[in-house]
Amino acid sequence: MPVDPSAERLVLRRPDDWHVHLRDGDTLTMVARHTAWPFARAIIMPNLTPPVTTVDAARAYRDRILAAVPAQAGFTPLMTAYLTDEIDPEEIARGHAEGVFTACKLYPAGATTNSAAGVTDIRRLDAVLARMQEIGMPLLVHGEVVDADIDIFDREAVFIERVLAPTLARFPALKVVFEHITTREAVDFVRAADERVAATITAHHLELNRNDLLVGGIRPHNYCLPVAKREQHRIALREAATSGNPKFFLGTDTAPHAIADKESACGCAGIFSAPVALESYAKVFEEEGALEQLEAFASENGPRFYGLPLNEGSVTLERCAWTVPEIVEAGGLRIRPFHAGQSLGWRVLRAD
Repeated sequence: MPVDPSAERLVLRRPDDWHVHLRDGDTLTMVARHTAWPFARAIIMPNLTPPVTTVDAARAYRDRILAAVPAQAGFTPLMTAYLTDEIDPEEIARGHAEGVFTACKLYPAGATTNSAAGVTDIRRLDAVLARMQEIGMPLLVHGEVVDADIDIFDREAVFIERVLAPTLARFPALKVVFEHITTREAVDFVRAADERVAATITAHHLELNRNDLLVGGIRPHNYCLPVAKREQHRIALREAATSGNPKFFLGTDTAPHAIADKESACGCAGIFSAPVALESYAKVFEEEGALEQLEAFASENGPRFYGLPLNEGSVTLERCAWTVPEIVEAGGLRIRPFHAGQSLGWRVLRAD
């Protein structure tokens, strides 16, 4: 819809977040509320310890999430199954049929946080992928290879060539979300693929390149996986997100870690963007002169790909300068949010 670039308020259909890490326990109680404001639904990542691999585990986790969020928030967690080499295809199908599993998540073993139990060879999932293809269940992929001889900045591009393209060829009806893409190669691949392939893009990959991680000293709070790439890739992501192409939609990959864990000798990967997620996307879309495309990216493309109804409510952002807090407390943990200490020009006023 047309947007007046000088408008003081921006009203959007209530959005969804298609990639969220809520953690568990005391941390869950806080971070879930940040996601439930302003998002109506969220795809919940299953990489807990132990991972969510069964219907019963997913149902119990969903109950804990709902208990942590005020009922009036109107928030729906969409649960995913963590794929392992030995996972039972019928357990996946049962969870989907019972409305517990919305999708399955592929973590290459060792690729990121809590991925040690992930998949060692995607061909070991052939029976599972065949079943998912049959029932129309989406596969969500962390798109990186983990071979020691592959440069970390090339992991995504090599994954496309060695894993994703061959898998799509072997399963011609499988729906796939290429999550948190970070490269021009990924943008081009998704654009060229047929309608069963889509991608999420994070706010932080739209704003950060690898200079933001390494110039002037190592900046651990900008460290995430997949790692931020060269500026040419950030530009490609911004072009894709703001293009209006329905294959691209919002997925924050918000991932809280305590400051002590981020600033350690082996800092954790992840950026906690939930407290400023929609405001960060609005910043980027305004900078690109594309505020009129934000509603489709945040509120329409995702549910249409997943075959879900659009949300009925709305969210209102107000144009105002405000400073993001340096610290967010969560279950006794101190977490540094994305844009900590920086000024943003939009703020969520209300979600209805």
